[in-house]
Amino acid sequence: MKIAVISDIHANLIALQEVIKDIQNEGCEFVFCLGDIVLAGPQPKETLDFVKEQNWTIIQGNTDKLIAEYGPEVLEMMQEKYPIMANAIVDDVNYVDGEGKDFLSNLPPMLQMEIEGVKVLFVHGSPRANNEDILPNRPLSEIEEIIEGTDAALILCGHTHVPCGYQTNSMQTVVNVGSVGRPMTPTPLSCYVVIDFENGTFNVKHKFVDYDREAAADLVRNRNFEGADKLAELLTNPVVRHV
Repeated sequence: MKIAVISDIHANLIALQEVIKDIQNEGCEFVFCLGDIVLAGPQPKETLDFVKEQNWTIIQGNTDKLIAEYGPEVLEMMQEKYPIMANAIVDDVNYVDGEGKDFLSNLPPMLQMEIEGVKVLFVHGSPRANNEDILPNRPLSEIEEIIEGTDAALILCGHTHVPCGYQTNSMQTVVNVGSVGRPMTPTPLSCYVVIDFENGTFNVKHKFVDYDREAAADLVRNRNFEGADKLAELLTNPVVRHV
């Protein structure tokens, strides 16, 4: 069985559509999404409407939860930590109706299932928290601490927008699948993973997909909230994950 795992779309429907074409070319039977569907991207309403129509297995990302629970406390927290993202969420909630909030609210925070005899755990940030970073070049001891108490052979995560992978001493494989909509890599190509399962074994490969980044950046820029120009620039020239 071959599956695709995507994450961190962030309202970038242009990127998502190119990734879907690649997934179809790969012949994947199922698509799993690790969350962060909407916040701070080019087309929040269109992207959420599109995702809701798909027959995907989806878990909740940290920004999905923020939008679903949006209110004064969420806004104050974001204004203190990420002021531009705070401006973005104020604008985003104008595009997410009650049905959309219900959809985001009802997504499970994580999911474990068996695929072709392999236990697979799907999380957004880590098994411990939806906003914990699993980034490249962390000491293996830290990764093993993060996944302590899990028994899945394969743990899949996103959140950081940076793809990476680890093989632990407990023979667990941890893979960050990267980001479809706002990759934070030197060459900002959309990234996802294809996993081929067979007889209790699996093979994971990251796929990198180009898309019209300038068109997506223009759409973000035209949203006109304060800082939209900086978020637009991150699509073509990423420098930091949060602003």
